[in-house]
Amino acid sequence: MNLRTKKHRFAAEVGASSMSDIMFFLMLFFLIVSTLVNPSVIKLMLPKAKSSQTLSKQQFTIDISKSKLIFLNNKPVVFDQLEIQLASLVSGVDEATVVLRVDNSLVIQDLVDILEIGNRLKVKMVMATKSPTKQ
Repeated sequence: MNLRTKKHRFAAEVGASSMSDIMFFLMLFFLIVSTLVNPSVIKLMLPKAKSSQTLSKQQFTIDISKSKLIFLNNKPVVFDQLEIQLASLVSGVDEATVVLRVDNSLVIQDLVDILEIGNRLKVKMVMATKSPTKQ
């Protein structure tokens, strides 16, 4: 009679089958969050400022690209129709603020033309700049 039994050696193993599911969900989460981080999809090179300020009132955006394309709340607008469409947006809104996002390569006259429209509509206009970076 053989009383000696074979000793079974247990090998350590790591169960990695759920790791692929976790990685998939993390990738999906970061893809969704990264699209929500930048609300404006119009690429502009904004001028730099030494200080920054945030706004908490009802605000609208006017973007002017390098090629002088104008967008009102991310919708393309012809310059001749800008005042009419902006007036319809700000009518009935108390303390409406328009955030101007103008490409830094444009001339000042382009900015002044937009500011004149805001002055006629008596709307507060603020120019967006890059926030200061620490060096």
